[in-house]
Amino acid sequence: MGRRFFVRWRGICKLRGMCRAFDYDLDFETTDFRQHPEMYRVGRGEQGVLLVQPYKSEILPHWRFRTPEIAEESAQAIRTRFIQYRDARDFVGMDMARKFLQMGFTRSRRYANHHSGRKYDPETGKTLPQDPDSETSEKAESARIFKQYLDRANADPIYRQALALHREQFG
Repeated sequence: MGRRFFVRWRGICKLRGMCRAFDYDLDFETTDFRQHPEMYRVGRGEQGVLLVQPYKSEILPHWRFRTPEIAEESAQAIRTRFIQYRDARDFVGMDMARKFLQMGFTRSRRYANHHSGRKYDPETGKTLPQDPDSETSEKAESARIFKQYLDRANADPIYRQALALHREQFG
Protein backbone atom coordinates (compact mmCIF):
# COMPACT_ATOMS: atom_id res chain seq x y z
CA MET A 1 0.00 0.00 0.00
CA GLY A 2 2.42 2.61 -1.18
CA ARG A 3 2.05 6.23 -2.10
CA ARG A 4 0.49 5.39 -5.45
CA PHE A 5 -2.38 3.52 -3.77
CA PHE A 6 -2.96 6.36 -1.31
CA VAL A 7 -3.05 9.01 -4.05
CA ARG A 8 -5.47 6.88 -6.07
CA TRP A 9 -7.68 6.17 -3.03
CA ARG A 10 -7.68 9.84 -2.07
CA GLY A 11 -8.73 10.75 -5.62
CA ILE A 12 -11.59 8.24 -5.59
CA CYS A 13 -12.55 9.41 -2.13
CA LYS A 14 -12.75 13.04 -3.29
CA LEU A 15 -14.71 12.09 -6.40
CA ARG A 16 -17.33 10.34 -4.32
CA GLY A 17 -17.37 13.12 -1.74
CA MET A 18 -16.48 10.65 1.02
CA CYS A 19 -13.48 12.39 2.53
CA ARG A 20 -13.68 15.46 4.64
CA ALA A 21 -10.58 16.91 6.14
CA PHE A 22 -10.19 17.38 9.86
CA ASP A 23 -12.09 20.56 10.73
CA TYR A 24 -9.90 22.84 12.82
CA ASP A 25 -12.64 25.51 12.90
CA LEU A 26 -14.86 23.62 15.35
CA ASP A 27 -15.28 24.87 18.91
CA PHE A 28 -13.06 22.30 20.62
CA GLU A 29 -13.38 24.01 24.00
CA THR A 30 -17.08 23.20 24.36
CA THR A 31 -17.76 20.32 21.95
CA ASP A 32 -18.09 16.91 23.56
CA PHE A 33 -17.31 14.48 20.76
CA ARG A 34 -18.69 11.56 22.75
CA GLN A 35 -22.08 13.29 22.62
CA HIS A 36 -21.57 14.47 19.01
CA PRO A 37 -19.58 11.85 17.08
CA GLU A 38 -21.11 13.14 13.85
CA MET A 39 -18.91 16.24 14.16
CA TYR A 40 -15.68 14.23 14.27
CA ARG A 41 -13.55 13.82 11.15
CA VAL A 42 -10.72 11.31 11.10
CA GLY A 43 -8.49 13.52 8.96
CA ARG A 44 -4.96 12.31 8.27
CA GLY A 45 -2.38 10.92 10.64
CA GLU A 46 -2.58 12.45 14.10
CA GLN A 47 -4.78 15.43 13.24
CA GLY A 48 -6.80 16.58 16.23
CA VAL A 49 -5.15 14.27 18.73
CA LEU A 50 -4.62 17.11 21.21
CA LEU A 51 -7.97 18.79 20.58
CA VAL A 52 -10.82 16.29 20.68
CA GLN A 53 -12.46 16.12 24.10
CA PRO A 54 -13.18 14.24 26.32
CA TYR A 55 -10.74 11.76 24.79
CA LYS A 56 -7.68 13.98 25.00
CA SER A 57 -8.17 14.31 28.76
CA GLU A 58 -8.72 10.58 29.15
CA ILE A 59 -5.76 9.37 27.08
CA LEU A 60 -3.08 12.06 27.32
CA PRO A 61 -2.12 11.28 30.96
CA HIS A 62 -1.07 7.78 29.80
CA TRP A 63 1.05 8.94 26.86
CA ARG A 64 4.79 8.61 27.62
CA PHE A 65 7.79 7.31 25.68
CA ARG A 66 10.99 8.27 27.52
CA THR A 67 12.23 4.68 27.98
CA PRO A 68 11.10 1.35 26.52
CA GLU A 69 9.66 0.36 29.90
CA ILE A 70 7.64 3.56 30.11
CA ALA A 71 6.60 3.20 26.44
CA GLU A 72 5.36 -0.36 27.05
CA GLU A 73 3.33 0.73 30.06
CA SER A 74 1.96 3.70 28.11
CA ALA A 75 1.09 1.74 24.98
CA GLN A 76 -0.62 -0.94 27.08
CA ALA A 77 -2.68 1.68 28.94
CA ILE A 78 -3.71 3.32 25.66
CA ARG A 79 -4.51 -0.10 24.18
CA THR A 80 -6.72 -0.80 27.21
CA ARG A 81 -8.56 2.46 26.49
CA PHE A 82 -8.88 1.44 22.83
CA ILE A 83 -10.50 -1.84 23.89
CA GLN A 84 -12.84 -0.06 26.31
CA TYR A 85 -13.93 2.32 23.57
CA ARG A 86 -14.30 -0.60 21.15
CA ASP A 87 -16.46 -2.52 23.62
CA ALA A 88 -18.60 0.60 24.09
CA ARG A 89 -18.88 0.96 20.29
CA ASP A 90 -17.29 4.41 20.61
CA PHE A 91 -15.56 4.95 17.27
CA VAL A 92 -14.21 8.41 18.09
CA GLY A 93 -12.58 7.05 21.24
CA MET A 94 -11.05 4.15 19.31
CA ASP A 95 -9.68 6.49 16.68
CA MET A 96 -8.27 8.89 19.25
CA ALA A 97 -6.54 6.01 21.08
CA ARG A 98 -5.12 4.89 17.73
CA LYS A 99 -3.88 8.44 17.09
CA PHE A 100 -2.12 8.53 20.47
CA LEU A 101 -0.41 5.23 19.62
CA GLN A 102 0.63 6.72 16.29
CA MET A 103 1.89 9.85 18.02
CA GLY A 104 3.89 7.68 20.44
CA PHE A 105 5.50 5.98 17.46
CA THR A 106 6.24 9.15 15.51
CA ARG A 107 7.57 11.14 18.47
CA SER A 108 9.75 8.25 19.60
CA ARG A 109 11.11 7.93 16.06
CA ARG A 110 11.78 11.68 15.93
CA TYR A 111 13.93 11.50 19.07
CA ALA A 112 15.57 8.25 17.94
CA ASN A 113 16.58 9.92 14.69
CA HIS A 114 17.61 13.22 16.29
CA HIS A 115 18.40 13.25 20.02
CA SER A 116 17.61 16.97 20.17
CA GLY A 117 14.23 16.37 18.53
CA ARG A 118 15.23 18.87 15.87
CA LYS A 119 15.00 17.39 12.37
CA TYR A 120 16.03 20.52 10.46
CA ASP A 121 19.03 22.81 10.76
CA PRO A 122 17.64 26.11 12.14
CA GLU A 123 19.97 28.19 9.96
CA THR A 124 19.76 26.39 6.60
CA GLY A 125 16.46 24.53 6.91
CA LYS A 126 18.14 21.40 5.56
CA THR A 127 17.41 18.01 7.05
CA LEU A 128 19.96 17.04 9.67
CA PRO A 129 21.58 13.58 9.43
CA GLN A 130 20.19 10.85 11.64
CA ASP A 131 22.06 10.11 14.83
CA PRO A 132 24.39 7.07 14.54
CA ASP A 133 22.37 5.08 17.09
CA SER A 134 18.99 5.92 15.54
CA GLU A 135 18.07 2.22 15.21
CA THR A 136 19.49 1.02 18.53
CA SER A 137 18.69 3.80 21.01
CA GLU A 138 16.09 3.63 23.77
CA LYS A 139 13.80 5.86 21.71
CA ALA A 140 14.08 3.48 18.75
CA GLU A 141 12.93 0.65 21.02
CA SER A 142 10.10 2.85 22.34
CA ALA A 143 9.07 3.50 18.73
CA ARG A 144 9.02 -0.25 17.97
CA ILE A 145 6.79 -0.84 20.98
CA PHE A 146 4.29 1.83 19.95
CA LYS A 147 4.37 0.60 16.34
CA GLN A 148 3.36 -2.91 17.43
CA TYR A 149 0.38 -1.56 19.35
CA LEU A 150 -0.50 0.82 16.50
CA ASP A 151 -0.47 -2.02 13.98
CA ARG A 152 -2.78 -4.04 16.22
CA ALA A 153 -5.20 -1.11 16.49
CA ASN A 154 -5.17 -0.48 12.73
CA ALA A 155 -5.80 -4.17 12.02
CA ASP A 156 -8.62 -4.56 14.54
CA PRO A 157 -11.65 -5.72 12.50
CA ILE A 158 -14.16 -3.85 14.66
CA TYR A 159 -12.13 -0.64 14.33
CA ARG A 160 -11.84 -1.06 10.55
CA GLN A 161 -15.58 -1.66 10.23
CA ALA A 162 -16.39 1.33 12.46
CA LEU A 163 -13.99 3.52 10.46
CA ALA A 164 -15.69 2.60 7.19
CA LEU A 165 -19.14 3.20 8.69
CA HIS A 166 -18.14 6.55 10.20
CA ARG A 167 -16.69 7.74 6.88
CA GLU A 168 -19.78 6.53 5.04
CA GLN A 169 -22.14 8.30 7.42
CA PHE A 170 -20.23 11.47 8.24
CA GLY A 171 -17.38 11.83 5.75
